[in-house]
Amino acid sequence: MKTLSFFRLVVAVGLCLAVGAVGSVATTPKIPTWYAGLAKPAFTPPNVAFPVVWTTLYVLMAVALWRLWDRHPPSSGRALAIGLFLVQLALNALWSPVFFGLEAPGAGLVVIVALWFAILATIAASVRLDRTAALLLAPYLAWVTYAAALNAAIYAMNPPA
Repeated sequence: MKTLSFFRLVVAVGLCLAVGAVGSVATTPKIPTWYAGLAKPAFTPPNVAFPVVWTTLYVLMAVALWRLWDRHPPSSGRALAIGLFLVQLALNALWSPVFFGLEAPGAGLVVIVALWFAILATIAASVRLDRTAALLLAPYLAWVTYAAALNAAIYAMNPPA
């Protein structure tokens, strides 16, 4: 049983960090070029903050997913929580390629607003099953709230040509 639990933890961590890697591949080349040239609000954090924050959040997300998958028997509640988790993870994976890769803050804003609602739904479904898993997602929701405000400000300050 412990081997299965460890396997599930490795899969959860690997999945979440893979999403982070996708985001990094789309983001990193654009930081010194396109992103550097954008007008940004005063509340924009330094670029070095993003990888630290996101790595921490991806680990917390992975532990939340692991708890939902490993600590609870199959049920409709577990299926809903994990399904919503995967939806929000897909939206998370989509945001960087849209915002940075396509250089599209407006489309990025649409994705991040959908992501915010998907995270909220994931927390709501998770809290019924595993309060700790839901709490592990709270910093993620807080950061995405901040990131959405940043995305909206960048969009407003850099109107499409």
